[in-house]
Amino acid sequence: MNQVANLAGQPASAIKVLLFDIGGVVLSNGWDQGARRRACEHFDLDGADFEDRHDFVSGDFEIGKLTLSQYLRRTIFYRERPFSEDAFFDFMKEQSVPLSETLDLLGELSASGRYVLATLNNESRELNDYRIDRFELRDHFSIFLSSCYVGVKKPDQDIYRLAVDLTQHAPNECVFIDDRELNLECANRAGIQSIHFKDAAQLRADLDDLGVSL
Repeated sequence: MNQVANLAGQPASAIKVLLFDIGGVVLSNGWDQGARRRACEHFDLDGADFEDRHDFVSGDFEIGKLTLSQYLRRTIFYRERPFSEDAFFDFMKEQSVPLSETLDLLGELSASGRYVLATLNNESRELNDYRIDRFELRDHFSIFLSSCYVGVKKPDQDIYRLAVDLTQHAPNECVFIDDRELNLECANRAGIQSIHFKDAAQLRADLDDLGVSL
């Protein structure tokens, strides 16, 4: 099945902006349910209690209203623990690994100099900053539209409008790559074309279908 969403009624336009989700596309997910479950096992935490507390504050955490320390104090360190906040954050960071084939494709796209490359991702600030540094994402992306920086998260329509405004290109000159269909549907409503990411080989083929050349 073709994973590309072309927008009916819009004139064909050359793609000039590539908007990438990070977790599940470029890197592993940063702090998803699987990572939190592993943390509970590693640190012997009550998983149900942690998930309940996480759900209560995660929205503010991802849009930069809570620092990492505030998040941890509300979810983990509301009582004394036999481990430190630093140890817990180190574990969080260890959950991030690269999706090497996508990073290779990103390297080719950035080396071509033909496209504006930007992130469009939901992530808390400290973890986002770590992932940018650790995996040298500045080598590829010139704009970081991360929820923690812009104060709004996918699938809110405002983040897609920001992407159009800040890249200064028409919506139909942009394509958004994400592994979650809901996020893509909302991008389509903003006039942005989309690719549902499955793997790097499929992404390469779908970009080629849209005329994105390396």
